[in-house]
Amino acid sequence: MKKATLFLAAFSLLIPSLYAAEKAPTKNIVETAVAAGSFKTLATALTSADLIDALSGDGPFTVFAPTDEAFAKLPKGTVENLLKPENKEKLISILKFHVVSAKVPASKVVKLKTAKTLNGKAVKISTCDGVQVNNAKVIKADIMTSNGIIHVIDTVLLP
Repeated sequence: MKKATLFLAAFSLLIPSLYAAEKAPTKNIVETAVAAGSFKTLATALTSADLIDALSGDGPFTVFAPTDEAFAKLPKGTVENLLKPENKEKLISILKFHVVSAKVPASKVVKLKTAKTLNGKAVKISTCDGVQVNNAKVIKADIMTSNGIIHVIDTVLLP
């Protein structure tokens, strides 16, 4: 009898976590990226480009999100230069080159050859050596958000 009671008690503690795993994400793309802690440069760039509200909207969006390390690979001074007010349009173009206006999970990404981005240009998708978007490797896929999906990449995409 004690084993059955213990089992039921343990099972009742597990049930809420099972339901939590099935719930839809409550954070949007921007909130999810900020909470992750490895997209500080991306968040700063989105703020400078006034794109926070757009990527916090309904979507759906798929974002190929470069990490802070990806931004660090750019030539010295590039990020600082792009964040200047006079380079806002160029920054917007680069950031929109990381966004597809659709919810595209990894299972669909691997079947594509290209994807049209919000800046109007297409990125090339390859599955030869893992999944690559142009010259960036997808290092983590399918981070679900309330308004789309984030695929983490190791290199900043340049149009």
